[in-house]
Amino acid sequence: MGPKPSVEMVEITTAAWPVFEELLGPGGVQGGCWCSWFRLTSKEYAAGDRETRKEFVRSRVDAGEPFGLVAKVDGEPLGWVSVAPRRCHVRLERSKVARLAAGENPDRLWTVACFYNDRRGRGQGLPLKLLEAALDYAAQNGAAAVEGYPVDTAGDRLPPQELYYGTLSTFLAAGFEQVERRGARRVLVRKELVGGESGASP
Repeated sequence: MGPKPSVEMVEITTAAWPVFEELLGPGGVQGGCWCSWFRLTSKEYAAGDRETRKEFVRSRVDAGEPFGLVAKVDGEPLGWVSVAPRRCHVRLERSKVARLAAGENPDRLWTVACFYNDRRGRGQGLPLKLLEAALDYAAQNGAAAVEGYPVDTAGDRLPPQELYYGTLSTFLAAGFEQVERRGARRVLVRKELVGGESGASP
């Protein structure tokens, strides 16, 4: 058995943008998404292409908007998690799966919107490591709670392209609690952060 791989979490900022580019490659994965899906309306997303989406995301990063973390394994970018305040994800406002829970105050609520795991990084537990790092990152930036909308695989083996929201088992392992079911396979989950104020309205 060889040495344990070294895992480093990199916050994507203007300075670290090349790390994100290296991970996603020239195509931006998922049809040229560049992780813009949740930050654009349906109309805006459909009107763009991979280059305009990349430019849009880069502009948000350059403006200092929280974006997410890349996991570098032995120096090589292999995994990604999108984590930012809920308000940054405009598409969630019209999503039945991601609608706010009753009485929820979104002001200090952050969202883990999606994951990407390069095939070379699979089998190393990167999604859980990324999610735990995302919780730390959100807490350091003033979040009171973090939510997600994972897929409940129910023990089935699903293709990777259906799991970009993350799996329920990963979120539960990171200490999230199930709030309610949102369809046959989707679940709203939430984790209150230590020292944070409750995201629920009084």
